[in-house]
Amino acid sequence: ELQTPVTSGISQGSGEYFATLGVGQPAKEFHIAIDTGSDINWLQCEPCIDCYEQMDPIFNPSDSSTYNPLPCGSPECLALRGSDCISDMCTYQVSYGDGSFTQGELATETVSLGDSGSFSNVAIGCGHDNEGLFVGSAGLIGLGGGSLSLTSQMKATSFSYCLVDRDSDSSSTLEFNSVGPSDSVFAPLLRNSKRKTFYYVGLEGISVSGEMLQVPASVFQVDDDGHGGIIVDSGTAVTRLQSSAYSALRDTFVKYAQNLPSAGDFELFDTCFDLSSMQTASVPTVAFHFSGGKTLPLKAANTLVPISSTGKYCLAFAPVDEPLSIIGNVQQQGIRVSYDLTNNLVGFSPDKC
Repeated sequence: ELQTPVTSGISQGSGEYFATLGVGQPAKEFHIAIDTGSDINWLQCEPCIDCYEQMDPIFNPSDSSTYNPLPCGSPECLALRGSDCISDMCTYQVSYGDGSFTQGELATETVSLGDSGSFSNVAIGCGHDNEGLFVGSAGLIGLGGGSLSLTSQMKATSFSYCLVDRDSDSSSTLEFNSVGPSDSVFAPLLRNSKRKTFYYVGLEGISVSGEMLQVPASVFQVDDDGHGGIIVDSGTAVTRLQSSAYSALRDTFVKYAQNLPSAGDFELFDTCFDLSSMQTASVPTVAFHFSGGKTLPLKAANTLVPISSTGKYCLAFAPVDEPLSIIGNVQQQGIRVSYDLTNNLVGFSPDKC
């Protein structure tokens, strides 16, 4: 069993969650965003061509005795999509869905999780040009299903995390090879041979205040071409649903939220409420109904997010044009999410932070 602290990045202006990881020998600790929706691990690295602001000093490879750049013919380099070769040194480039990107050289390095254990020769990107929405973090830990993710390189049989309230200063844990809570709501963990990174879950439908949305089950399923389905992603903040599913969710939520004063839209969100005049508010319950008959009801804090200090809240879901839907980290807050990679199950256990 291995574990390391996880904290909210909100104090740094980030919607991501940061795990504390030791890198190099001697180990230096970095706060790195955790992302179950990607595979490549990387750090901002000296010398910087273009680096964003981060809370820790930038990693300097020359300070570590175990830093080892990888040659082009190495298995790790060959496993990399978007690799290139500069004087027999393996370089990488990764772009993310929001337009952010990182590029640099691929190397192996020692990675440690506090006092609980360390791993040598972990493939990690040394990013010299990093741009986008990574503010505050020293880089990214890929926890996806591909061969270069930290999970795969550690040969972990399971992992779990609990995301504390995003406005909280407290920490929880990212754990590997520990047994998840037995009272979890379990969903089938599905794999897609065309997109090995992602952790898909079997979802049959979504309800609001007990009313099932009138959405075909196929909206949440992967088709024969590998498109569609719904994934669990710690690196996406707000849950994204296919437009038809989102519209059904929003309209049904508004129907059951007649007691909440409407407040128009705000940036990404099209459904907001002004709760400033209310001491307490009763919020319709949104629930995920997984294949296998298990149901996960969300708390109010997983459904409405505050967007001002004056009591304005918005429905924390958004439509997406592409067929892939995503359960984001707002909906995972306060829930220990455990990935049993041996038995292909995802467990959701509220209040286990």
